[in-house]
Amino acid sequence: MSSRLEIYSPEGLRVDGRRWNETRHFKCSINTHPVSSDGSSLVEQGNTKVICNVVGPKEPTQRSKLNTERATINVKIIVAPFSTLERRKRSQNDHRLQELCITLQHVFEKAIIAHLQARSQIDILLYVLSQDGGMLQACLNATTLALIDAGIPMYDYISASTAGMFDKEALLDLNRLEESAMPLLTIATVGKSNRIALLQMENKIQFEALEPMMAVALSGCHHIRDLMDQEIRRHGKSRLNQSRDQ
Repeated sequence: MSSRLEIYSPEGLRVDGRRWNETRHFKCSINTHPVSSDGSSLVEQGNTKVICNVVGPKEPTQRSKLNTERATINVKIIVAPFSTLERRKRSQNDHRLQELCITLQHVFEKAIIAHLQARSQIDILLYVLSQDGGMLQACLNATTLALIDAGIPMYDYISASTAGMFDKEALLDLNRLEESAMPLLTIATVGKSNRIALLQMENKIQFEALEPMMAVALSGCHHIRDLMDQEIRRHGKSRLNQSRDQ
């Protein structure tokens, strides 16, 4: 277990130099793989890097998956063996990966206006290239951007962030070292509101600690949402200028 000084110093600095309410460096881009997908994105949160490709809406590959009332959403996550220091190949039957796929599927079944895409299938394929904490939040944010790039109608942005509690201090956007040293809370919100699309916590904490962790995580979600919106608008203006020049 890392010492308290390594995780959070008396001066209020974390191991990577951030304050308690600061997110890691966030970088995102869309339309990164226009040939192989209908929508794509790349998200970097700190040293965590995720690529998302969306294919669809398209005709279902299996008649048994045809839904006459809404779109069928399939999620697949591939984790690169080199994504962590311990090079370990994770199969698609990995229990943790299956849980993440189901979580993402449930979130975006509610976020997508699925009845407009009835009798169709939407495939979401995520590649995790690097892991340094917050893999679920990076997958959620990357999927949101890729769906928007694919032109699939959604009610609003889904933006996600994490928070932890260390020695009665709530910390925003945990890295891998911090995740191993404290309880982890992942939250996804809908747009600019405080409506929660996902709240996941796998550790036991005192009830009094939950509220400050949620408050910190919500502020992180809104910040990430603004950064994603800036990228969407930047890309839209770029495409508009290109069409005018032609």
